[in-house]
Amino acid sequence: MTQPVLSPVPRMGLAGATGIGVGAIVGGGILALSGTAFALTGPGAIVAFALNGLIAILTALSFAELATAFPQSGGPYAFAKRVVSVGAAFGVGWIVWFASIVAAALYASGFAAFALEAVRSLAGVEVPARVQTLVAVGSMIGCGAVLARRSGGGGAAMNVGKVVVFGLLILGGLWAWIDEPPQTARFSPMFPDGGVGLLQAMGATFIALQGFDLIAAVAGEVDEPRRNLPRAMLLSLAIALAVYLPLLVVIVAVGVEDGGLSLQAEAARRPDTIVAIAVERYLGPTGYWLVVAAGLLSMLSALIANLFAAARIAQAMGRDRALPPRLRAVHPVRGTPHIAVGVTAGIGALTLLGVSDVTAAGAASSLIFLIAFALAHLLCVVTRARKPDHPGFRVPLWPWLPLAGAGICGGLALYQAWAVPSAGAVTSVWLLVGAAAYLLSFGRRARVFDAAAETSDPDLLELRGRSPLVLVPVANPANAATLARVAANVAPPRVGRILLFTVLRPPAQLDGTDRTLERALDDAARTMKASLAETLPAGLRCEGLTTVGADPWDEIRKAAHTHRCATVLMGLADLESPAARRRIERLANQIDSSLVLLRAPPDFRPREIRRLLVPIGGKGVHNALRARLIAGLHRDATRGIEVVYLLVAPAATPLPVAEQLQRVHGDLVRDEARGVPRSVQVVRSDDVIQAIAETADSVDLLVLGLAQTGKGDRVIGRISGPIIARTRCAVMLVSARS
Repeated sequence: MTQPVLSPVPRMGLAGATGIGVGAIVGGGILALSGTAFALTGPGAIVAFALNGLIAILTALSFAELATAFPQSGGPYAFAKRVVSVGAAFGVGWIVWFASIVAAALYASGFAAFALEAVRSLAGVEVPARVQTLVAVGSMIGCGAVLARRSGGGGAAMNVGKVVVFGLLILGGLWAWIDEPPQTARFSPMFPDGGVGLLQAMGATFIALQGFDLIAAVAGEVDEPRRNLPRAMLLSLAIALAVYLPLLVVIVAVGVEDGGLSLQAEAARRPDTIVAIAVERYLGPTGYWLVVAAGLLSMLSALIANLFAAARIAQAMGRDRALPPRLRAVHPVRGTPHIAVGVTAGIGALTLLGVSDVTAAGAASSLIFLIAFALAHLLCVVTRARKPDHPGFRVPLWPWLPLAGAGICGGLALYQAWAVPSAGAVTSVWLLVGAAAYLLSFGRRARVFDAAAETSDPDLLELRGRSPLVLVPVANPANAATLARVAANVAPPRVGRILLFTVLRPPAQLDGTDRTLERALDDAARTMKASLAETLPAGLRCEGLTTVGADPWDEIRKAAHTHRCATVLMGLADLESPAARRRIERLANQIDSSLVLLRAPPDFRPREIRRLLVPIGGKGVHNALRARLIAGLHRDATRGIEVVYLLVAPAATPLPVAEQLQRVHGDLVRDEARGVPRSVQVVRSDDVIQAIAETADSVDLLVLGLAQTGKGDRVIGRISGPIIARTRCAVMLVSARS
């Protein structure tokens, strides 16, 4: 399979990063949502936007700390992946990706509306509604084509142009206000519907200040991130508020006719055009065309910025296998994530064609952003607590400011879901689609890729607050050192822990023909000493535990449960007797831990492993556990290891089909054995046991997996026992946590 080309991406400085925020924030929101705000709370819309601005600034501080602590593209998804699990990170990335796509679709629709408004005014013809949809789809695809060819989402010329136009609208309003007596009565009552109207306006218009977060989504492409990311976020918000608040003030002061409808009533009747109506009253036709120009520039730049950042989120998720891996590719010449851009723009176009109620989709986008911002505040608190010495920007008054931001954003999100049920419905549908996609398609590869990343990056586990414990029951001094060495490979470096466990028989069971209690204690001490000698040099936290019990298997189960062990590692005597098989299967199904059983010949040395054989072709339930094991063995081996994946196909399988199977599985195992030399062999044979046993003659370690029944029970498969009986090499039987 042809691999995606990965190449360096162009960098951007403070101006480029600020341009992304300005492009997304300034213009589109005020033109699209100010009418809604005036309709809900009258002149109090000024206060609603100001309060939303304060919330946005508070949120930008948490985003700045996260983005500088982890300066990589992906935004909230990248933050969540570092601090929580890969599954939770997928959920965050999935909803934020969707929110940015919907925001882009809204601005594409807004651009089409302003473009057709200009056509109607110039040509005096009414354009059918379906044409607006086609224009919106065309603008989405066109912007996607532009972004696939060049990096940068700010659109510098458009940003400067729209800020200049808004400046003219504000100056014209101030001039008209000075030219006539002060109309303070127009500001009263400030809140005609009280606090309820104000809260409704805040929830409906919060998305107008969304955009600073898009800077965090491209953090990996920003030079000097610790300096430029916080400044770009705060600067883009400052520019937006410097435009929004004065414009709202002059609309209230000089944009309403005396003796006519109140501002609230007129906005309720014509929310989409209230800005144009108000400006035309104090600047005439010139003001109208300035608003049209501002609308075209604002909608287009916001479309580009949201599409640009959404593509970076998809690229980051593709890089981590949370979405198809091809999305991570960048163009070999232009350095742009052209595939992620194309897919994102395509979904945006389908959204425009398939969603009839764009307003509900916009409300859902606002709801999702509020949820994501609340999560970002909480992630900021967790990140500082787990990594207090990170080199990034630091939120002042931590943790009180982030906690306050989380409460405010979460409260507004709940209110938005209650006030606009359709927003909650759209959000729920997308989340259900994402859950199905993760469980049925993306989850397996994402977990495997993440398991390999955890093994090679101890910081990842530390940030997630995890310190996995490996329980090693040791009874035989002859193999205690070998088990302890393998445990040091299973446990992740630096943060992993090992619990060496011995079980003594009760004194009442010892008689003159058996070991005395004193000899049993001496054997346990020698076993523990040999085990500690292997694990302590690995730099892991190692503890010893000795208990007394009549049934060692029951004591192992109790210890695994009491200490919440991630993995139980045991020596495997044999699988020939049905009683031994039943004991192993019973233990596997009674514990919540992963289980690793090792049968090793006397001369087996884990550090001297060169070749490892892994038969494949099942459901892949053990992939993540194998990824951790392979990474640990490779890290500890004196000369590294080579992994041979074996796929046994029926003897009648045509050669081209076998070669295709080899290519497909080669792509799948690449994530499992990341950074380790590997190959996939396809053997055409009707005797699976013989094919695996013969191949195992040339390797040092054979890794097999416990099967799972339809009820979810873990059992020793019908071929594992015979294979183990016919092989001379070391064998490891693994079972992932159920």
